[in-house]
Amino acid sequence: MRFLDLYIKGFGKFHDTFVSFEDGLNLVYGKNEAGKSTIHTFIRGMLFGIERQRGRAAKNDLYSKYEPWENSSTYEGQLRLESGGVIYRFERSFQKNKKEFTIINETAGREIEPTKALLDEILCGLSETAYNNTISIGQLKSATEGGMISELKNYIANMNTSGSMALNITKATAYLKNQKRQFEGQLTPEAARTYASLLGEIKNLEREISSPEYENQLRAYAKERTDLKSAIEQKQAEREELLARIEKGHEALAEFEFTDAQSVSSYLNHAEDIYRQYLAAGQAAAKKSLRGLSVFFGLLGLLLFLGAGYFFLWSFMPDNSFLPWMPETVDSLLSGAVAAGASAISFFAAALFRLKLRQEKKTASLCASNLSEIFRRHLGDGTISEKAMEALRARMADFVNLCSMIMRSEETVRRQMDDVEQLQGRQNQCSEIIEQQQRIQWELEKKLEHLAELKDQASALRQIISENDRIREEIAAIELAQDTLKELSMSIRDSFGLYLNKTASELISGITGGLYTSMSIDENLGAFLNTRRKLIPLEQVSSGTADQIYLALRLAAARFIQNGRDSMPLIFDDSFVLYDDDRLRQALRWLSEAYKGQIIIFTCHRRELDILEEEGIKHHVVKI
Repeated sequence: MRFLDLYIKGFGKFHDTFVSFEDGLNLVYGKNEAGKSTIHTFIRGMLFGIERQRGRAAKNDLYSKYEPWENSSTYEGQLRLESGGVIYRFERSFQKNKKEFTIINETAGREIEPTKALLDEILCGLSETAYNNTISIGQLKSATEGGMISELKNYIANMNTSGSMALNITKATAYLKNQKRQFEGQLTPEAARTYASLLGEIKNLEREISSPEYENQLRAYAKERTDLKSAIEQKQAEREELLARIEKGHEALAEFEFTDAQSVSSYLNHAEDIYRQYLAAGQAAAKKSLRGLSVFFGLLGLLLFLGAGYFFLWSFMPDNSFLPWMPETVDSLLSGAVAAGASAISFFAAALFRLKLRQEKKTASLCASNLSEIFRRHLGDGTISEKAMEALRARMADFVNLCSMIMRSEETVRRQMDDVEQLQGRQNQCSEIIEQQQRIQWELEKKLEHLAELKDQASALRQIISENDRIREEIAAIELAQDTLKELSMSIRDSFGLYLNKTASELISGITGGLYTSMSIDENLGAFLNTRRKLIPLEQVSSGTADQIYLALRLAAARFIQNGRDSMPLIFDDSFVLYDDDRLRQALRWLSEAYKGQIIIFTCHRRELDILEEEGIKHHVVKI
């Protein structure tokens, strides 16, 4: 398999960028921050996609890191590759709201469905994890110590029958354990004993619940509760009716500003007083004696006033010949004074009688106005008469009776409330007894249901025992499968270890130019250099040597995983920064000779380019 070209519509710093690759060795050269790792990540994303993380992790994930700098809506691109003689075009959109993945078979000129089987075929059986830990090679020292060995260990342990890294022997073992627990849970060895122990008890309960006395008692409480409910409803209906009547009575009293019988009596007494005042004032005003006395004392006062004037005049003019004769024995001045006083008294008496007459008339008018208003309000007619007064008395008597009716009704309502509370108490007591009886009956009925279930179980007990035997056989088979799987896994691991030892040894010899010719991988997939004297662990070798060992392991694992299929391109992203010039020269020379597939090297250094030109190694340069 080889990459032909790629088109980046939007990915990180790149927009509308086209990059092509050739067969053999491709050197992608650019300064630091030129975007080499971006293109490397773009290839990985086109092959396997890029998922956005959730929560806080989304801030620093690959999706956010490589979003287009200029326009996020252009987060997409294309990758053309050739696999098995067929040219495919991968088209992928990375946008979170518009994820799309399309595969075009350019050789056949049609779109094809991107199934897992198709991707396994095109990608030579590599998963994303295997891709990152084998043919996609970064700075080896920091990238492979844990990741590749862990991935390889898992792969070796799980390649027994299917050849797929997606399968996990640990999961298979867990599945068998779970199946065993499920089968063990299906065993029912205590069914017969449980049935025998419960059968006698349930029969006794069955006789108890079918007792006529118990059934009649329950029905009696139920009937009493129903009767009490009817009585309560009747009492409440009567109470509501009385409350309505009381409300209407209060409204009738309130219409005339009455509150109770006392207020009605006070109102009637007030009306009676007004009526008596009206009658008395009318009678007084109608008497002629007041008017006559007023006239009499007025005339008398006038005569006395004239007499007083005569006496005073005689006193001051005794010689007037035109005045009648006055006896000498009469004191004219004293007589004048007496006459003047009597005249004043007479005038005052006349004024009093006139005032009294006027007051009686005013009182009669005011009383008549008040009485007329009272009669008009209660009788609809303001005419004042004794008959009207009798009608008012009868009207007030009706109000008094209404007040009495309200009082009696309120007392009846209070008694009914007491009666309802007593009835409700009895009803609640009946309900509690009924609930208790029903709960007991329900418990007994549930036990009878359980008895019926046990009878069904008894009829099927023979089948259950037979099923138990079959389940035990299944459990034994599972245990045998677990043991076999364990033994086979160890055997496969050992045989794969031998393969990796052989392949990695061949690769390390070529990579180091024969400096190291043998490697060993222990049962834990730990890597060691073989020397004549001892096995040297990676912790004791130089960084450059460790990188060479990791490279050999990656390539050996890649060969093993791809298992004779068309090899994917090797991708190196600044992978040789720890190599000195001699190691780099040897590695490049070996890669060009030993690896027949496509090689892509990303670097920011010119020494790779210089060495390739010095060694005359055919290569294609891509400058970014």
